Amino acid sequence: MAEPDYIDDDNPELIRPQKLINPVKSSRNHQDLHRELLMNQKRGLAPQNKPELQKVMEKRKRDQVIKQQKEEEAQKKKSDLEIELLKRQQKLEQLELEKQKIQEEQENAPEFVKVKGNLRRTVQEATEATDS
Repeated sequence: MAEPDYIDDDNPELIRPQKLINPVKSSRNHQDLHRELLMNQKRGLAPQNKPELQKVMEKRKRDQVIKQQKEEEAQKKKSDLEIELLKRQQKLEQLELEKQKIQEEQENAPEFVKVKGNLRRTVQEATEATDS
């Protein structure tokens, strides 16, 4: 690059250009920030320059996890009424299962057991009818 011709002249009448001072670089805050960035870079702690979309997605995911944790805590903290209702529901389910088992056993029973049960009922009905 060619140097300007006014640098060679030693003419005292000419005003020599001076480099302008950048007010941002001369400010104390900028110098502190620059020093901190250099130190972080040396340590390997470069600032995270993530795209805006990635930041939004991470924030949304964090919010979703927090919401899910709150729901789980709410489910864990059930009132006494809810606990009692759950106990009753479990008892009713157990009773229904027992009834179904008994009914299946009766359906799967051999024919002679069914006939014997029918004969007993008819005998009992006949004795009750004669007694009345």
